[in-house]
Amino acid sequence: MDNTQLLKELMVNKKIRIQQSPVLHQTPTPLPASFGYEKIEGMLLGIAIGDALGATSEGLNPFERSKLFGEIRDFRPDWRPERNRAVGVGTDDTQMSFWTVEQLIDDGGLDPHNLAGKFCQHHIWGIGGTVKQFTRNFKDEHLPWYEAGPESLGNGALMRIAPVVLPYLRNPRSSMYADAAIASMITHNDFANNASNVAFVHILWELLGMNHTPEPEWWIDTFCSTAKDLEGKTKYRPRVGAFADYEGPLWNFTLKVCKDALRRKLPVREACDTWGSGANLFETVPSVLYILATHAGDPEEAIVRAVNDTKDNDSIAAIVGAAVGALHGLGRIPERWVKNLVGRIRERGGSQVFRLILHSKQIFWLSNQPR
Repeated sequence: MDNTQLLKELMVNKKIRIQQSPVLHQTPTPLPASFGYEKIEGMLLGIAIGDALGATSEGLNPFERSKLFGEIRDFRPDWRPERNRAVGVGTDDTQMSFWTVEQLIDDGGLDPHNLAGKFCQHHIWGIGGTVKQFTRNFKDEHLPWYEAGPESLGNGALMRIAPVVLPYLRNPRSSMYADAAIASMITHNDFANNASNVAFVHILWELLGMNHTPEPEWWIDTFCSTAKDLEGKTKYRPRVGAFADYEGPLWNFTLKVCKDALRRKLPVREACDTWGSGANLFETVPSVLYILATHAGDPEEAIVRAVNDTKDNDSIAAIVGAAVGALHGLGRIPERWVKNLVGRIRERGGSQVFRLILHSKQIFWLSNQPR
């Protein structure tokens, strides 16, 4: 399935908010012979584990969270179906990520109409305002998928974008970047959002091919150089933090604040407090990149810092978890987290996360081995 022409048509007809860029036409570097599916297992479980670790204290500022719970390093008892059990239960981050996996398996690639429908089939735990508006537009108002996504700076697309790489593991093609942009616009059709999702998919792909932790500046430079042309000359203003006088594109804001924090060697909590760490991309993107720039060499500590030192901690930890999982693989994810993860993505049953990971391996890796 190749969505390159579809993206071109969407751009010509001004249905998608994204600018032309060379990245949309480049072929991803083939994965090395040493690549193993445990990196995908790490990436996907990183999403679910980060989400579940943050879910029970989501929305608290780090100071309040620390006063209530101390430092969170393991799952806490949840008020939902697993009441009073210290196990990992996810939210919309896990649901929408693994519904994406499920639909990619069913279709053999990205079918945006079917993926939009998948997002409307089941109850979404902790649904955000943008996704709620999308579901009304698509399910209730019957708008086509390419008109249903609101213009939004929320992080609800970035938290679920990682599975887009799956169909390309054996046969990398430029359409992976088209898929990233299209999957993003389904729910969050905004220049900064679509650019950010393409840039993050590019980062994930590069991480899958690495056998060492990149330098701190790599995370920021790679994201910003990829997003720059795609985002274009946007004029946004941050909603919180110490940079209220800024006006311009997200990539430039991210470059400025993250490089300054690196230069000053700020702790994660102090850095994130300067720009905010909520669900707006002007808070989420710098927070994710700074945590990765400072802690990516230690997957457990990177996820723990995301859980403890940010406000929208389940989503930020899910995004960080995807990245460190892609870099280090399942073997570096703490076994206790994997063992105690419930893996539910619908109201009934459990372990769907684990079954989908096994199924995705069969479809996108083992069945595509050269003969």
